[in-house]
Parts: sequence; structure tokens; C-alpha cells
Amino acid sequence: MADKPNRRVKLYTLNENKQWDYLGSGNITSVASESQGLFLVVWSESRGTQILESEVLPDTPYQRQKDTLIVWSEAENHGMALSFRDSESCYETWEAICRVQGRDPSVNVTQDLLDDLEEEIDETLETDDLDELPNCELSKLKQIANLVTSAFDSPLRRRRLALVLENETYIKKLLQMLQSCESVGYTEGLYHLHTIIKGIFFLDKTALLDILFSEECIMNVIGCLEYDPALDQPKKHREFLTQNANFKEVIPITTCKLRQIIHQTYRVQYIQDILLPTPSVLDENCLSALKTFIFLNKMEIIHMLQSDDKFLPQIFEQLKDKTIDNDKRHELLFFLKEFGAFAQILKPRSKDALFKTLTQMGILPTIKVIMSLDDYQVKSSAIDIFAHLVEHNPSVIREFLLEEEQQNEKGSLLINLIIKQMICDTDPEKAGALHIMGLLRFILDPENMIAMPQKCERSKFLNFFYKQCMHNIIVPLLATTSEDIFEEDHILGDDINNKYCLHDYQTAQLLGIILELLTFCVQHHTYYIKYYILRKDLLRNVLILMKSRHTFLVLCALRLMRRIIGLKDEVYNRYIIEGNLFEPVVNAFLNNGTRYNMLNSAVIELFDYIREENIKLLLTHVVEKFYKTLEWIDYVQTFKNMKIKYEQEKERKSQKSLNSLQNSKRARDVEKNEVSYKGDKENLEEGHSGMRPMESDFQDDYDISMEIENTTENEDKVNAPKRTSSGDIKFTYSHSAGDANGTDNPMRLVDYSDDDEEEDKEDEATFRKRPHLNP
Repeated sequence: MADKPNRRVKLYTLNENKQWDYLGSGNITSVASESQGLFLVVWSESRGTQILESEVLPDTPYQRQKDTLIVWSEAENHGMALSFRDSESCYETWEAICRVQGRDPSVNVTQDLLDDLEEEIDETLETDDLDELPNCELSKLKQIANLVTSAFDSPLRRRRLALVLENETYIKKLLQMLQSCESVGYTEGLYHLHTIIKGIFFLDKTALLDILFSEECIMNVIGCLEYDPALDQPKKHREFLTQNANFKEVIPITTCKLRQIIHQTYRVQYIQDILLPTPSVLDENCLSALKTFIFLNKMEIIHMLQSDDKFLPQIFEQLKDKTIDNDKRHELLFFLKEFGAFAQILKPRSKDALFKTLTQMGILPTIKVIMSLDDYQVKSSAIDIFAHLVEHNPSVIREFLLEEEQQNEKGSLLINLIIKQMICDTDPEKAGALHIMGLLRFILDPENMIAMPQKCERSKFLNFFYKQCMHNIIVPLLATTSEDIFEEDHILGDDINNKYCLHDYQTAQLLGIILELLTFCVQHHTYYIKYYILRKDLLRNVLILMKSRHTFLVLCALRLMRRIIGLKDEVYNRYIIEGNLFEPVVNAFLNNGTRYNMLNSAVIELFDYIREENIKLLLTHVVEKFYKTLEWIDYVQTFKNMKIKYEQEKERKSQKSLNSLQNSKRARDVEKNEVSYKGDKENLEEGHSGMRPMESDFQDDYDISMEIENTTENEDKVNAPKRTSSGDIKFTYSHSAGDANGTDNPMRLVDYSDDDEEEDKEDEATFRKRPHLNP
């Protein structure tokens, strides 16, 4: 016996993730037989096939909820649910189930359900209204907007709405209603369309974005997003995109598909940046599908351009042509700059392949030609392109620069053109110069240089850099601190006519950047920068800047000296002492008074470091030269502690010298006694009487004592530096105790105490083979 199939239901099942999946809708029939019992059978409306056949067993737990839902669990983690259109149909099926199980139909539970079924089913019921959306009519726009808005109340409703909206026809019909609303002036309907389309974006489904961003739909999508209810007047975004945002082909694009993707990507990026609100921190991933869509489009554009063997070479050839129009050059550079920005999204392997292709096509010679032009804006764009190359693979840049030198090309080297751009930066805050300084640091960083037996990139490149480039970097420093222009009136006045005035703010900004780069070199280029500083007496020029009225520049100069002292290099220490280079520091400290600021703290930290690390040469020099000037400072114990340390060290040396003299005299006495004993013995054997010692014997003892004393006193003395005719500083040192012991160990210019000892030795050998290092 079978009931009439007129009870329409929706069927759900519980999946492995304990979420309810919609299986479809159809008509339910309860089939009863005397031999096999009662079966619940559901036939699909659309396919006409059976989608459920479940036997009602006496021990199966069933539950009726909200008068229209029957839920049961056939096995563990396997739940089923029937959602009826009306309560009457639900009750009829419930009565049939209760008859089989011998239960009273007035109760809603035959047996206890699994907890998972009870927790999830309420949320599932709320999605019943999302199985079929209202027809696309003007009168139904409000109802559709409310359905879309309510879908964000739970993840399940969002998933269900996205599944229903994947019907491509429905979204297209919705977008076609834009013209209908605009033609009749239905403002409220336009607001509803804005809500609907914006809601579809936040469903975050790629399948829906493929529909919205199709060539047929994307402009209507933009039109719907114009009508934001929060705005007094709609923005004319479609008019801007079609009339103002003109697509320029710097080089004709012959591939139709590439042109379409570029257009689409530009419009989608416009939607993301302009039309959609910026997600909050909590919702930053709510538009991940949109970001992924743009990302994949950009990747496809890059790969298509990279595979075109004519497109990029044509751009490089035109950029190298100095006769092309400035507007055309700007367009080409803007394209290349955007192309480089696109490339940053690629995976490392793909990025390697792209930049290798660009290098082979001649992007670096192209940048060099651009940097030789007089157009500052063009050169700034070229720097941005150059930055992408440097940050990706600085070794390629260094290799190109070394090849330039080997080719002995006439004209400036690329890196010198870039340094010139840094020095000539017109920005008051020197943002461009700061950017270039960062690129130079990256190029000069030994950490990313190749060091192999066959290819020692560090020594080759640093040799090149200090020979060909460093003098260009320090030009503003030397110009500002030159003896020819550095006079008292220039220090105190504000000579705005002087390009490199000490108190000019822009000059101070540039000098601060240069000092930061020099500080980096001191830290990482142990030998090369030491040779350069000593030969040019560069630290003296740097410390002149401590007279600047700009405290940040004073601190930059002090930071460089602190970095040098932090190396604890004896050559540097002797250079500082003989040049009396603590005097500018002490003067700046005294001029600062008792103000508790960064300058005060930095100077005190410098002297504290010398004392704590017991740098003996500097400690002795500071105490002997400046203690009387600084002893009044009692708000810190720095200088008093230095004096104590100095006295302790002096006492220790005196005791050591005394012990040495006593040991020497004791040794001579023993030797003399042995000789006297032998002589007396011989004399006695020969029958001679003893003789009194001659006066010369006492004189010899005195001479030996004085010789030892003088040797101890002059053990650490260094001869004063001599300035050569070229203006360089030349140091000569007295022989150390090692010479007295018979070892040939004069004071050397190079200290191999750093971690890269072997490489520094190789660097020194490279320098010594070179006849002369041009300034």
C-alpha cells in the first residue's frame, strides 16, 4: 500500500565534517508492506530518480522539530533529515513512523538523538529559504537583497547562497536589471543592487568572481557599485573608466587575449582599490578570492610578455634611443616600472627566470643610458626599476659593473651615475637619496657576495668600488669640511649661497645618509675602508661635522667614530690618538652642557665602552689629555672611573717594570758570582791574590739598568704622522718588543682580527699589488 506522492520535502545528510549537506528536493512516499515493514522513499523532482530509501526500524531514534522537520540517525556520524513544506505533511509521516515504533505521535522524540544532530540541525533549517531565489524582477529586489544580507549570519548560509548563485544565468539577469532601474529612476532598486553585488563579493568564491568579471558583466558590476546608499550622489566610475582611463600601448600588443587580460586586471584592481571598502583587521581575509584572482591575472600577463621574444627588446631599444620624445620615454618607463612591480609576486624560481631574461635582453645597459640623461623624473623611475634587480640578485649587478670596468668604456660607470643621483636628490627630506643608499648597502653587503676558490667576488668588487666609486660618495663631505671654505664665519653663519653649507638642512640630511653608508662600510669592509680612512684622514673631516647645529648630524658623526672604536683595532686607535680626534668629541660634549639628551648619552657611552673594554691606548690618551677638562662632571662616574682604571693600569706597569729590573739584576748577580767564583778559583790555584773591582764595572751595571728603563718607557710610543705631498697621511711606528727578541714584526697597517681573516689577507695582497689607489 502506497501513499500519494504529493508531500514535497528537502533531503539533507550529515557529512564527515559534521555539516549538513543538501541532497535535493522531491516527493516523499511512505511504502508499507506486511513482510518488510515501512520504507520512506523520496523521488527527485528534477531527475525523476530515487534519492532516498530508508526503512523505519523499531530501534532507530527519530525526532520531530519545529513541526516541519524530521531528523534521525541511522548509524554513528550518519544523520538524515527531511524538511517538509507544511506541518500537515510532516505530521502524517511522523504518525507512520510512530506506528512502526509503537510510540505516541504526540511526543516529538522516539529515542535520544546523537548530540551532533541536535547541535547542527537548527542552523540548517535557516537555509531552507536559500534553495531557490526569487525571480529577477524589480519588485523582488528588496527580497533578494535581504536574503543576501541574512546569509552572512552563519557560514552555512553563506555556503548555501554561494552554491545557488553559481547559476550563471541568475547573476546575469540581476546585472541586466541595472539598466531597467536607471531608465525608470528606481533609486531604491539601485541601492538594493549595490547591496546584492557587494554581498556576492564578500561570499569570497572564485566561481562567482569569474561570472562578475566576465567581459559581458564587469561594467554592470561597476555600475551597481556606484550606487552606494551611504553617498549623497553616485560616483561616475563607468564614465571615468571608459573616457578618462585610456589604455596606452607603449608597444603594440598583437595578442588579443593578452589585451583582454590587461583590461580586466586594471578594472578588477580598480574595483578592489576604489569601490570596495578596505577590510578591517578582523576581516582582512574576507576578499582573499579577489586578491587571488588579481594575482593569477598578473602572473599570466607576465608569462605572456616574457614568452614574446619581440615585445621587451623593442622597449629596451626605444629607451636607449636618446632622440625619442620625452612623453614616449615616460610611458615606456612607467610600463617597465609596473612590470617590475608585477614580477614581485612571482615565486622564486619564476622570478629568477624572468630577471635572467631581462638581463639577457639588456635591461642594465638601458638603465645606464637613462641615468645619463638630464631628466630627473626619468632617472627616478629608472632607479625604481634598478631597485627590483638589486633586491632580487645583487650578484648580477656586481658582475655587470665589473664588466664595465674591464671594457674600459668611455663615460661614467652605471654605479657612479646612481651615486650622482643620490647626491643630487632635490627632495627636501632626501627620500630618493635614502633609497639609493639602501641599494648601495645591499650591493656592498659581503653577506650576499659569492666567496669560492675560483670566484672571490668580495675582493674583486670591493677593490673596484674603493678605486672607482668611493671618492664620488664623499664629495659632499669633503666639500663641506674643506679647509678652503671651512672658516669660522662659515661655521657660525648660514651661507645659503654655498651648495654645501654645514648648517643647511638639506646638506645635513645628505651628509647623514653618507655617514650611515660609511658606518656600514666600517663594520663590513674591514681592510678596504680602513686603508681609505687612514689614507684620506677621513675621520678628521667627519668629526668637523660635530660643529653642526643639527643634532642628528652630530650623532651620525659620533656613531661612525663609535663604530671604529668598537672594532678595537690598534691601527685605528693610534690614528685617533696621533690625530687628536677626541678633541671634537669632547668640545661637542662640553658645548652640550649638562643637558640630558641623546648627544650626552652617546658621548658618555663612548667613554664607558673604552673603560669597560679596557682599550689601553685610548684610555691613557683620554685621561692624560682631557681628564682635567672633564673632572668636574660628577652626575656620572664615567670619567672618575676612567681615571681609576688609568691609575691601576699605570701601577700595574710600574710593578711589572720593577719586577723585570729586579729579575734582570738578580740574573746578572748570579752570573757575576759565577764568574767571580771561577776567577778566584783560578787565581787561588795560580797563587794570585784577589783584586778590587774596577770603576768601569759599576758603570756597565748602570748603563744596562738605564737601557732597560728606556726600553720600557718607550715600548708603546709611536712616531707622529707625516703628511705626504699628495695630502695623504703616512704613519711610521717604532719597533716593538718583538724586534728586540729578534723577530721581524713591525706594526702593520692591517689587523687580521676579524672573522674573515683569510679573505682580508687576500684583500691586502690585492691592494699591495696595485701601484696606486687614485682618490
